[in-house]
Amino acid sequence: MAKSDDSSRDKATTKSQPDSQTPPAQHVWLAGLGAMAKAQEQGSKAIEALVNDGLAFQRKSQAEAQQRLHEATERLSHMASDFGQQASGRVDKLEHLFEDRVAKALHRLGMPTLLDIQILNDRVAQLEAQLAALSGAETRKPASAPAKAKAAAPRKSATATAPTKGAKTTKSAKTAKKSA
Repeated sequence: MAKSDDSSRDKATTKSQPDSQTPPAQHVWLAGLGAMAKAQEQGSKAIEALVNDGLAFQRKSQAEAQQRLHEATERLSHMASDFGQQASGRVDKLEHLFEDRVAKALHRLGMPTLLDIQILNDRVAQLEAQLAALSGAETRKPASAPAKAKAAAPRKSATATAPTKGAKTTKSAKTAKKSA
């Protein structure tokens, strides 16, 4: 039985293998058919491998592009903030220059500065305090001093408040009005 199996195998191999008596053109034809069979067999695997390689390359390229875009965005935002700070500094310098020139022009016209007004306000407050201290000291004088002041006061107020019709007011009456 072994012989019959071996003989059937030999017949199968002799049929699948080209014999040495076949012409060379047929050998080329059979080689082409074999290459095509292998390409069909391995072609789908090769295409899947190429598609996977393409997807991996696309993901890698997109990640690289995203990273470069992020870096460029950071650089541009940094440059924009630097530009904004420089512009703000220049505007501040221009504003100070303008303020200085306006202040000089106002000074030439004789307008008081804020410092001059503050000094005057301080001086007025100081004088008011001195006046208040002096008026407080006058009210503490002995009783004879207020009696003299009361006696003199009605005469001044009468001339200051009740001028007659057609009479001219005097300088002393005007100053009394101002002081009252």
